[in-house]
Amino acid sequence: MELSGEDLWGAFALDPRDPANGGLRASDQDREVVRGLLATAYADGRLDREEFDERSDRVAAARLLGDVPAIVDDLVPVTPATGRSLSCVPLADRADVAARAQRRYESDRREALLGFLGPSLICVVVWAVVMYGGFFWPGFVIAGTGINLIRTLVRRQDIVEGHVRRLEKKQAKQVRQLEGQPEAKPPTDDAEDPT
Repeated sequence: MELSGEDLWGAFALDPRDPANGGLRASDQDREVVRGLLATAYADGRLDREEFDERSDRVAAARLLGDVPAIVDDLVPVTPATGRSLSCVPLADRADVAARAQRRYESDRREALLGFLGPSLICVVVWAVVMYGGFFWPGFVIAGTGINLIRTLVRRQDIVEGHVRRLEKKQAKQVRQLEGQPEAKPPTDDAEDPT
């Protein structure tokens, strides 16, 4: 069985190259993955019998995931193909996510204010120049654009929480992509009722 570097690292439950996983205990399955690579390398002539035996002993003695990359570092690339490891993902803590969500809300509020002021002022100026004293039709524009501004101001907490959820989802997606896991699908509510 021929394993490329990414195939090998993808066969582990947790990536041994990631320093955050290095101190975790290696499982029998993890050791079997490495034994399979060593057997392939021996069959290909990349290891002689003495090297194969020595490395097989090291695999059997490996207790931590962090011990694995050194055993196979000259057989497969140890660095990820993307050039990034999981530890390179900037994982934001809850306070940082909340601060970023607040900044996004402030941007939403500015957009709503400009979306209200711009059209409203233009319409009032046109009305004042063309038909001052007549029917105040800019009131419709002011009311229409004002609704979005009021909604943005009143629903502040809901909007911020929505931004927090989106940022956390995005961060979780980045972590899954670097770990090589498939994207999680949202649960569906179309389960049939047995009654």
